[in-house]
Amino acid sequence: MLTPPPIKSSDRIRTAIENDIRSGKLLPGELIDETAVAHQFKVSRTPVREALLQLEAQGLLISRPRQGYVVAKMNVQQLLALWELLAELEGICVRLACERMTDEERQELAEVHNKAQSIVEENDIESWRDANHDFHDVLYRGCRNPFLREELLRLRTMTGGYLQHAFSALGRLQTSYEQHERVLEAILKKDAQLAYNEMLQHISLEQGSGKLSDFLINLPKSLIQN
Repeated sequence: MLTPPPIKSSDRIRTAIENDIRSGKLLPGELIDETAVAHQFKVSRTPVREALLQLEAQGLLISRPRQGYVVAKMNVQQLLALWELLAELEGICVRLACERMTDEERQELAEVHNKAQSIVEENDIESWRDANHDFHDVLYRGCRNPFLREELLRLRTMTGGYLQHAFSALGRLQTSYEQHERVLEAILKKDAQLAYNEMLQHISLEQGSGKLSDFLINLPKSLIQN
């Protein structure tokens, strides 16, 4: 059996920064400390810069003269357009997953959801990042479409900081958990159209009167591109 080639340091660094942006640990406008990253991964500055250049090419970072790399921001129009697309693709994903998941994968989704209950009861927003990721990742794998999964992860990365704001500022953690519950119930019933509808309700910012305006009003100016 052939031994797979070792993962390059630059790829490990790129993946770690992508994950931090997706989870909201790195927010739009936040500076990337190259020295700290090199120290964290015990490497020279060369693979760090290589990773940052790749992330810049992906549109996730921008380079500022005499400042370095910062996490890219979006303006309101770009954010709403991406979020609209994310909602539709999440809906397609869950519809396909509902049709294609095995019984074992449906049980895995239920277990991931049930484990998150204590996180919601404690209002632990930090832990919810991982719980929410795990729930959606089961669906991404279950849709059996790697291209759709890759695009969803890209959009999730680009909107990660804003999504985290929605959980914390608007008190959406309990609401999101309840919406996961409805998606799960549709999956267990193998009702693909219901699963699609519930996921759109889950992702959409227009969840009842005032939700979209509340989100925009409470969005920190530091996260928005002028």
